[in-house]
Amino acid sequence: MERFLYAQLKAWKNSGSRKPLILEGARQVGKTWLLKEFGKNEYEHFIYVNCDGNPQMENLFMDFDVERIIRNISAMAGVKIDGGNCLIVFDEIQEFPKALTSLKYFCENRPDIHIAVAGSLLGLLEHHGTGFPIGKVDSLFLYPLSFMEFLCALGQTGIVELMRTHNWQDLNGIMPKLVELLRQYYFTGGMPEVVSSYVKTQDLQQVRTIQQQIISDYMNDISKHALKSEISKITLVWHSIPSQLAKENKKFIYGALKKSARSKEFENAIQWLLNAGVIHKVNRVKKLEMPLKFYENFECFKLFMNDLGLLGAMVQAPAAEILVGNNVFSSYKGSFTEQYVAQQFFAASQTLSKNLYYYTNDNSTLEIDFVLQGDMVYPVEVKAEVNLKSKSLSTVLKNNDKLFGLRFSMANYKSQDRIINVPLPLVEEYFRSIT
Repeated sequence: MERFLYAQLKAWKNSGSRKPLILEGARQVGKTWLLKEFGKNEYEHFIYVNCDGNPQMENLFMDFDVERIIRNISAMAGVKIDGGNCLIVFDEIQEFPKALTSLKYFCENRPDIHIAVAGSLLGLLEHHGTGFPIGKVDSLFLYPLSFMEFLCALGQTGIVELMRTHNWQDLNGIMPKLVELLRQYYFTGGMPEVVSSYVKTQDLQQVRTIQQQIISDYMNDISKHALKSEISKITLVWHSIPSQLAKENKKFIYGALKKSARSKEFENAIQWLLNAGVIHKVNRVKKLEMPLKFYENFECFKLFMNDLGLLGAMVQAPAAEILVGNNVFSSYKGSFTEQYVAQQFFAASQTLSKNLYYYTNDNSTLEIDFVLQGDMVYPVEVKAEVNLKSKSLSTVLKNNDKLFGLRFSMANYKSQDRIINVPLPLVEEYFRSIT
């Protein structure tokens, strides 16, 4: 299974300023698998150490003597650790905070050693400021499979290569095939175990079973890691996301959780889900001017799930509605389509430093679905069907001749009147081309 982050792992390996690497991401997005593949393929020797339930960790990290740690790892693995010829991977590192702290000393005393770690995003965040090696590590973030990675998993690498040429007009001829593949992605989403099962068996029921198990695992994480006083609030927020996205106005409404709910009561619950990596938060901006960060309004936001397939499983969307016809693109007030676009943005950016926003004017009579910043500010309107009428986008462009609009829809690629229509299957690569 090809993951595009692999190229960044290779760049990390070859970097002259390389530091120990932390691979972050939500549960079950494939962090361990990716590091194992990278270690086996790119190094002469690869040492994998699972910190979970491993009694040897206590003795291994009794102190931060890096030379002793290296000798002991070498002895346990029966492998000579020789700089760039060997990769050491510590998995589930959150189970042993001293191992995480040790990365500082590897960075300072043995920068030649190639070491990478993976673990629960929640567990890693718990150690920020308490022994976390700030400034002494490199970080990469892994998301569920994007649509283009899904295409690679299905063996459609030729289409992916054609997308990468950015000859958008040429892709109009294969739009029917791309739409059919997009329907499948709407159903499976991008969780690696789900995609692997679908590719091997095409068993739709098995896909839903795995998705429901992942959702159950996320719920178990809430019970296991959250404060008891926050569990019910976190659960309420999590289960409200599908209904919040099904509204015409997808702004998150606290009152939808319970009567008289207020932000102060639920802000920790939302932050917990963000820390767990299972949701995305898209804040409002008050102005469509660079830099967008100056005009960010933290009080108004939309919440999206980390995976489109999990959204479908949560609402028990019938397979026939997603895989047959175009209902999925227009049903539920376009919630699936906005979820898809948000998910592709974060997958394409591969970094938490790139932000996605949305815009409304002060009296909320005009709304732009998404706003992003590249070489300029791009207001984005998402259309779940072929209909290209974009009243809000046209109004915004009329009032600001410095803006250039994007419309994501099921129509073919075309440019007209400062608006580019980008077909939904192409949004991931289009994001890469402008950010």
